[in-house]
Amino acid sequence: MAEAVPLFLRQFVRTPRSVGAVLPSSSALAEAMLAPIDFAHARTVVEFGPGTGAITRHIAHRLRPGSRYLGIELSASFCRTLHAAFPRLEFAHGNVAELPRILASHGIEQIDAIVSGLPWASLPLSLQERVFIDMEHALAPNGVFVTFAYLHGLMLPGARALRRRLRRGFPQFRRSTPIWANVPPALAYVCRKGPEG
Repeated sequence: MAEAVPLFLRQFVRTPRSVGAVLPSSSALAEAMLAPIDFAHARTVVEFGPGTGAITRHIAHRLRPGSRYLGIELSASFCRTLHAAFPRLEFAHGNVAELPRILASHGIEQIDAIVSGLPWASLPLSLQERVFIDMEHALAPNGVFVTFAYLHGLMLPGARALRRRLRRGFPQFRRSTPIWANVPPALAYVCRKGPEG
């Protein structure tokens, strides 16, 4: 993974709207995003936009024997890097807008946890809505969805629309404290489909 940062920068320059950041997520952000997931009982974990694997690495360390992981990555370059770095994990080169098809092709009917590194605030609202509807159908009854947002963009229209959508779609929605160790500083959104047990 030594070449992860240069690869990430190249992808950002080529497609800034789909990458959304100039550096991979920090370990501090990964810890905040994965803390709400009960890895002892999560049978299937799906990651949207794993990029170069900054958060994937932390997920891999937490997965229990018999659990499944699927990373859905739009960038072919990132996908090749991920396959090489994590040969025991599954990755799909595709768009999360095709979530039902991708899950079906991998034999996944239900997801216990979704971790997202996608730049939601910069994506079209129509695409957001389609993905959220498909995601809510695929999540298990007590499934959890975790994503993040950068502090400097919290007041942008797209970011506010995202928060409204998350509150509307999930019975439980909360924000983490700011993660100042990330570049840029960020916070995690934790959304649970059912009551916490």
